[in-house]
Amino acid sequence: MAPDGGTTEVPRHRPGPVNWVRYAYGGGLNARHRGWVLYDTTCRTWAARHVARSLLQMSPVVLAILLLVPGPLWIRAMSSLGGLIMGLIFSLGYMVETTEHRLVKAGYPVGTAERVREQRSTTDRSEAVARRRAKMLNRMDRRLGSGPSSTS
Repeated sequence: MAPDGGTTEVPRHRPGPVNWVRYAYGGGLNARHRGWVLYDTTCRTWAARHVARSLLQMSPVVLAILLLVPGPLWIRAMSSLGGLIMGLIFSLGYMVETTEHRLVKAGYPVGTAERVREQRSTTDRSEAVARRRAKMLNRMDRRLGSGPSSTS
């Protein structure tokens, strides 16, 4: 999708590991990665990608609690688990806004993520309906004996 919201495809350049970690912590990427940011925030797995970024953001705190806080391991583990659950609740609550903000930082207009996801969803539904319709017609042809395999 073009930066102006059109349908022109933007090339995707995946960031390296260091840049991805910086991006996961909220840093921006250079203009070369704009297409990848659009893909990252609008692909079929965008929600799972958001959760992965959130878990990466929480991991230093969890590790610090597990390794540095004195006390029984089960208390440290339960504290970490409680923090992870609370962090994920907030992260999921602001998921749409966070991904939209990532696109704005990459130079896309506000509303691009929702528009692209809706467009892809509509396209996917249309393709699924067409596949089901073709499958149904093939079954009907076979039942009626007028399919491509029957010759008189």
